[in-house]
Parts: sequence; C-alpha cells; structure tokens
Amino acid sequence: SSSGPKTPHSHHTLSARRAFFAAFTMAANLVVPSDITVVEEKKTVGKRSLKPWEVTGLMGMAPMLHLHYSKLDRGDKRKILSRKYDTDDTSDANKLCIRRQEAVRKEVVATNFMWDTALVMAGLTWWSFRRYNYQSRLVALPFIFYGGTFVGRAIGDMVTGRNAEFARDRFLASLPAKVYYN
Repeated sequence: SSSGPKTPHSHHTLSARRAFFAAFTMAANLVVPSDITVVEEKKTVGKRSLKPWEVTGLMGMAPMLHLHYSKLDRGDKRKILSRKYDTDDTSDANKLCIRRQEAVRKEVVATNFMWDTALVMAGLTWWSFRRYNYQSRLVALPFIFYGGTFVGRAIGDMVTGRNAEFARDRFLASLPAKVYYN
C-alpha cells in the first residue's frame, strides 16, 4: 500500500482529526425523563391553562443551554405548570406533584416582578436625569437597571410568598425534568 511519502507531521494531523471527530461521537448520550417527571406524568389527570402572570413570567426567563441537564428550562416549567392534578387524591406522590407545581409557579410569577422593578427603576433614573445630557443618563442606566433586578427579585419573592416557602419546596422546584441515562 503506497500512500505516498510520509511527512513528519502526517501522524499529528491524523491524530488531531481523530480527536476532533471523537469529541462529537462521545457526546451521544441518551436523555430520559427524570423520576419526578415520570411521577408527574402518572398523576396528571388533565391539562391546566396557564394564567397571564405565568405566561409573561415564562417569557421573561432566559434560554438555557443544557450541558448536564441539571436545571429546568422554560419549556420544562411550562409543562409542569400545564399539568392538572386530582385534588381529592391524598397520596404522597400527588401531594409532592402539587407542591412542586406551586413552587415552580411562585418562581415563574416572581420573575415578572424582577423585570418590572428593573424597568421602573431605569425609567425613573431616565426621568430624574431629564435635565442632564443623554451621556450622563446612559452612564447611570445600566447600573440602576442591574440593581433593580436584585430589588425586584426580593420584591417578587415577598409578593408571591416564595421567601416563606420551605427549602424542600424550593428544592422540588429545582429538580431537573430530564437526565442522562446511565
């Protein structure tokens, strides 16, 4: 097999190509629903319509790039909120699903307050600097807006009652909907 003259760098080029393609073939993992998602699907009795505050709260959430499937994205939260559970069912699994749904609802609704407060604070800053030139407004605006997201998050947590919920409920709301199959 005469493939031509061997150059000193041909082996390195071949191994670099193999490493490049191996990076894409190793990422072929299987993503499956998590245990809590299976329980939610089992206990679902119908569809629940989303309230306007939930819809706008979901719109205000940033998109997510899943590398490890360790968090809920916007679509997962929408699925959790759109499930309807039987209120007469007193099983522990049903209570768990209802508590998870309520915790996710509080998180989603609180997002509205974060953005609204940030926008109001930025607007008030713009208005209070009305006698100054636009450069001074533009200097202050991003800092006030960013600080407003923290103030708004605290206000949203208080209004929705998220600051008074148990840590286990917040943990339930953070469980991922999908996981890698091992």
